[in-house]
Amino acid sequence: MYRPDALDLCLLQALQLDGRAPFSRIAEVLGVSDQTVARRYRRLRTEARLSVIGTADHSRLGRTNWIVRLRCTPDAAEPLADALARRPDTSYIGLMSGGTEVMCAMKPRSRRDRDELLLDRIPRTRRVTSADACCVLYHFYGGPSGWLNKIDALEPAQEAALRPDPPETMDAPVALDPSDEALLELLRHDGRATVADLAAATGQTESGAKRRVTRLRRAGVLYFQVEYDHEPLGYGAEAVLWLKVAPPRLRSVGQALAGHREVRFAAAVSGRANIMASVLCRTTEELFAYLADRVGSIQGVQAVEAVPTLREIKTLTYDPRR
Repeated sequence: MYRPDALDLCLLQALQLDGRAPFSRIAEVLGVSDQTVARRYRRLRTEARLSVIGTADHSRLGRTNWIVRLRCTPDAAEPLADALARRPDTSYIGLMSGGTEVMCAMKPRSRRDRDELLLDRIPRTRRVTSADACCVLYHFYGGPSGWLNKIDALEPAQEAALRPDPPETMDAPVALDPSDEALLELLRHDGRATVADLAAATGQTESGAKRRVTRLRRAGVLYFQVEYDHEPLGYGAEAVLWLKVAPPRLRSVGQALAGHREVRFAAAVSGRANIMASVLCRTTEELFAYLADRVGSIQGVQAVEAVPTLREIKTLTYDPRR
């Protein structure tokens, strides 16, 4: 099996920091040629199914994200997961341990879209035995802060040279116009789309399209994530943790989880479990040690349900080959 080397890992972390950074800029920071970066990028696309995806931060748009746990009969899990993955308002679909649970992260554009899925479609779906919908209340880690930022492949000076300016503080939700929507839709499929493609999608000049991307990034609406297969990096044990935490400790527990190398997403949520975290470990033994030694020692954690992920059906884009 292909295993990325140190330069590959540096490239992955560089793209996580700035998914649209030119290869020439990355090459200069890494001390290699442009051709070497381009060649490594192509190999990662083939061997690790690397892709850079532009993502909209719905909290900056005044929208609420939801995480839904669906339990169903064994024969229904995969068809249900595939159907949900085809929806444009879902950003993650996972088949969970036992093969009877599907976890769905959804980003409805409106209250009507939310109610259509949660109150109409899902309750009417055959062979779904139960559904728990959790509102995401607060993000501790994830989104622009991808897991690759924790692999420490780059030196601090290299990180500083590649890290884009932080988004501006916004008091009110950002309103999108049709050109913004068209641009976000294109970048959702290819975060490194050319300026010419962006101009064609928005009906603007290339300089106008570039300014629009810059404006959306500065507003915190647009950020970039790196998708890839974890196993070539040596990480084969994925799980979702549902934590029941004493309310006065919610913030401190979430902040502690955000600092753990194993955690790629953590948020406070509504429901019986009030913190949800997605973790990535090398082996099941390492996952056990993480639960027993690190999570178990955090003050305020009252109970933890660990649910291994059997297969990711959708991350940000739907690929029926997964």
